[in-house]
Amino acid sequence: MIAIKRAYDPPSRADGTRILVDRIWPRGLKKQELQIDQWMRDLGPSDELRKFFGHEPSRWDEFRSRYRQELKRPEKAKLLRELVRVARLGRLTLVYGAKDEVHNQAVVLKEFLEEMLTRE
Repeated sequence: MIAIKRAYDPPSRADGTRILVDRIWPRGLKKQELQIDQWMRDLGPSDELRKFFGHEPSRWDEFRSRYRQELKRPEKAKLLRELVRVARLGRLTLVYGAKDEVHNQAVVLKEFLEEMLTRE
């Protein structure tokens, strides 16, 4: 099972494996507070895409499409396979820093990973 959770929400034992999927560390948080198992910054959207999106919901569809294309790049394959492996072993929580809980990269990444799980 794959879940998503804001970095600013308190960690829980029920989160299982916690992976930070932002390219940039969440502001104001220390490593101990975040309690992540791994930081996969290379799975975060490119700086160019992040700046294009700017957390504007009106750009969501285009952001989602572009980010999915970035996730299909060969250099992302190993990281994605690792997340699929972790998800098969137990609960995986993708941790992100955005305020918007509906329009953020973790939502897209979760969807992408769930599609990978059903194909394999």
